[in-house]
Amino acid sequence: MGRFIARRIWQGLIVIVGVTIVVFVVTRLVGDPVRLMLPLEATVEERAAFAHALGLDRPILTQFGDFVAGAVKLDFGESLWQDRPAFQIIAETMPRTLLLVAASMIIAVVVSIPLGMLAALRPGSWLDRSMVAGSLLGLSVPQFWLGLMLILLFGVTLQWLPTSGIGDWKNLVLPAITLALPALGRLAMMVRSSMIDELNKQYVETSRAKGMPYWRTVTIHAFRNASNPVVTLTGWEIIRAIAGYSVVVETVFAWPGIGFMAIQAIKQQDLILLQAIVFVVATVVVLINLLMDFAYKAIDPRIQLG
Repeated sequence: MGRFIARRIWQGLIVIVGVTIVVFVVTRLVGDPVRLMLPLEATVEERAAFAHALGLDRPILTQFGDFVAGAVKLDFGESLWQDRPAFQIIAETMPRTLLLVAASMIIAVVVSIPLGMLAALRPGSWLDRSMVAGSLLGLSVPQFWLGLMLILLFGVTLQWLPTSGIGDWKNLVLPAITLALPALGRLAMMVRSSMIDELNKQYVETSRAKGMPYWRTVTIHAFRNASNPVVTLTGWEIIRAIAGYSVVVETVFAWPGIGFMAIQAIKQQDLILLQAIVFVVATVVVLINLLMDFAYKAIDPRIQLG
């Protein structure tokens, strides 16, 4: 177990460093923060002085080394856009994204598991066909369009829920549903497929022949054996939401999370803030992958992690 943890941590560090290098290089190739932050009439001397103050006139390797050294201490420097520590901005926005992702995954898991199990009990039935069609529809609808339609219906027409910003639980409902829909469709299909495979195995018939209640065989034994791919997909959905899908949803609903802040940092060409966001998100993704490995072990003790 110890060797496995050490190996996964080492692999995670390689991923984090690799992603950071790519973003560090790309952000310096596509924009000039000095030109962005200073007025057009700034002189050459003023631009040189500003670049020197930011440390942008030093060699790239020196800048990268300073960034890594600061990241170890969670000191990413001052945001060029907001003129305050980048980690302070991340500490404010990341919990909001995690809250949104957690709410959406709860919705997706709670709804998809019973739907997939019921569909697997009667393959080819109207319930099964309806679930498959609904899942495919959920996967096909663009999230930005779905978010706008939910805003139009529940925010503008019915005026039941707020359409943007962060406040009480009502502000969370629409973005959480929007973020949950694709994950719900994929998870429901995975539960259905895995359960159909398990219900056709011999041990199910054997347990029924021994007098075990069918509901117990389905909900405890069959679902436990079918849950590993479901856990895997749930982990990937969490990673997708944090590292990608949340950007769209947070932008549509003006949810002030890490994805929304990343878009603003790109618009403002805030290299320091953008690098910090990528570093923190990559670290969170590595931690989630590690937690998923431990979840496999908890579900099926036969899995060897080391």
